[in-house]
Amino acid sequence: MHLIWSADDRLNLVQKATELKPAIQRLDGVDVLRGLSILAVVLLHILIRFSFSHVRLGLDWPKYTRHFLFLNGGNGVTVFFAVSGFLITLTSMRRFGSLAAMRLRVFYRIRFARIMPLLLLLLAVLSVLHLLRVDGYVIQTKIFTLPRALLAALTFHLNWLEASRNAYLPACWTVLWSLSIEEMFYLFFPLACVVLLRWKVGAWLWIGLALAFVVMGPFARTIWSKTDLAQENSYLAGMASIALGCLTAWVADYLSRRDHSVKRVWLNASLAAGWALILLIAIWPRWRVMELLGKSGLDDTLLALGTCLVMLATALRGARGHWWSTLFRWFGRHSYEVYLSHEFVVIAGVALYARWYGHGTSRAVVAAFVVAMVAATAPLGWLLARWFAEPMNRMLRGAAPPRPV
Repeated sequence: MHLIWSADDRLNLVQKATELKPAIQRLDGVDVLRGLSILAVVLLHILIRFSFSHVRLGLDWPKYTRHFLFLNGGNGVTVFFAVSGFLITLTSMRRFGSLAAMRLRVFYRIRFARIMPLLLLLLAVLSVLHLLRVDGYVIQTKIFTLPRALLAALTFHLNWLEASRNAYLPACWTVLWSLSIEEMFYLFFPLACVVLLRWKVGAWLWIGLALAFVVMGPFARTIWSKTDLAQENSYLAGMASIALGCLTAWVADYLSRRDHSVKRVWLNASLAAGWALILLIAIWPRWRVMELLGKSGLDDTLLALGTCLVMLATALRGARGHWWSTLFRWFGRHSYEVYLSHEFVVIAGVALYARWYGHGTSRAVVAAFVVAMVAATAPLGWLLARWFAEPMNRMLRGAAPPRPV
């Protein structure tokens, strides 16, 4: 087993880790997953924002269409969690030689350089907009305060803050709930690797811990949370999908080191099964079994499993993306920038619609606004990445590394 090392092996790995190995090359299939996920999040937030103007998108559309297009934002976040666990684990294995040779300072520096500059910029802008009392950005001071919201965002418990008060912050703030869960993973993942993998049975402890998170996920999404918001924002629910991604990365690394490659037929089967599970959850047919999955909290687990099957096949096949997936891969590569900034576009777009057309107009006009808002998130995300996030990332890393994952 790749994660089990003798004392001499661990010492050699730590010595060799003084020079970082390059991170993995971009996985086009994983970028497609991220691109589809960020688009699902944007479309859900457009639906929610339009409902404030009494416009109910897609109510008279064909069966399942409205759900597929507008109600998969939460599922998109589940996919993001699984992708994060997979990529962070796999890149750490390749960068450091193994998880046993993890270097905490390097790991945290890389994550800080990727995440914090844009987050700090967003918080600064949101603070100014709140203080200027700009509509759509003002925090309800009877429930939250600006210092409390800033503290929650910077110490990665904004999800808990909203859940504990059963209330939402303004839209541009509330998107940070999922980032809080991911940041907690980034904080404790390397510590778990360093502590557990010191022992001879450390690999089994690491795998057991990940499996424990996977098992706890459905309970956190149902009986352990008293409100819908608590279920949505649960640390354990998010960590379950992340842990499944971590385990998948371990499997991918193990299989890639075998003497003979996995047969292509098995990789194709994994890819097909993964996409079938993703589509099943995304379409959500009105079957009795789907209702049971939702009530038990296993729907997110099934979605994360489908995502992991796709990522496993993608990593082992190493195939390049097709031309038709270019747009989705672009959104996937810029998903962080689009995720943090898209609500500015949505708020402005729906405000313009309400000003020009009031509370109702033709479906064609509403559809045009939806398409325009989705399209407008791209240049904003590109500008933030090109002129701020990527330069800051390179500067804080102290070098010019490959594109961040």
